[in-house]
Amino acid sequence: MAGLELKNLSKAYGQVEVLHDINLAIADGEFVVFVGPSGCGKSTLLRMIAGLEKITGGDLLIGGNRSNDLSPRQRNIAMVFQSYALYPQMTVAQNMGFSLSLERRPKAEIAQKVQEAADSLKLGPYLDRKPGQLSGGQRQRVAIGRAIVRSPQVFLLDEPLSNLDAALRSETRVEISELHQRMETTMIYVTHDQVEAMTMADRIVVLNGGYIEQVGSPMELYNHPATEFVAGFIGSPKMNFVKGRFADTVGATTLGVRPEHFAVGKADDSWQGTVTLVERLGHDTILYVKVPDAGVLTVSLNGQHDQNVGDTIYLRPLQEFIHKFNDAGRPIAA
Repeated sequence: MAGLELKNLSKAYGQVEVLHDINLAIADGEFVVFVGPSGCGKSTLLRMIAGLEKITGGDLLIGGNRSNDLSPRQRNIAMVFQSYALYPQMTVAQNMGFSLSLERRPKAEIAQKVQEAADSLKLGPYLDRKPGQLSGGQRQRVAIGRAIVRSPQVFLLDEPLSNLDAALRSETRVEISELHQRMETTMIYVTHDQVEAMTMADRIVVLNGGYIEQVGSPMELYNHPATEFVAGFIGSPKMNFVKGRFADTVGATTLGVRPEHFAVGKADDSWQGTVTLVERLGHDTILYVKVPDAGVLTVSLNGQHDQNVGDTIYLRPLQEFIHKFNDAGRPIAA
């Protein structure tokens, strides 16, 4: 196992710079998630760490050693891609042990490592099957197992769940988190799904336009976003942003209120609106409310409620949870 340090890393394709002055330290055994919208540079950064993309500027240290010029194999890093990339003619066991076979490891050692990885991933009953006989979730676990048998210093996972349906994504997300707890190996995980980031990470790195916007624990980012972008990206349903007279009243350019931070009030100092859509989820009720001078706001109420489309409702933002941003998208201190 090993920690990593990224010092002033940059990446350019010709005259176009896509990653700018990336500084980040990842501790040994930490689970770090790179998250951000498409095109923000998160997968490119992961590929630079893996050695699949050349580093244009700065230094990459793995276990304290400068690794810019090392080949992917020399870095002792295993990468799991979005596509499973399994050999269809090979069994699960052969796929998982293939890299060790190329290194001419003893058959007994390969068999032992494959069995250990299969047991940890609940793949024991499937070792003699071909990939075509497996579900998508099982195939992704085989791809992860192929990485595990190499005993790498660092695991890199590039959107490994994006090809799975919702139920399998949730199940496999839990399995990867449990695997990390058992192995205590450094993992870097790339996703555009902030729910995956929030539920899996020790720390989240939010990227936007090739820059790091913020690094912190899930709750640090949720409760104390460093920018308006982070505030809007982290959280589901996403934060409401309001400009105009409501923001002016509290001395802000933009007022941010998370959907769960509204109370349903009375016709006093509350914001009056009209319910335009109701989503009844059982554990929560999501309301979409059109408020004059604020637009359509998303409101999340705990439990089951009886509001209907067309109802008039009065909303009161909870003052202790309001986020205020200036015209540069930075928080205004309370």
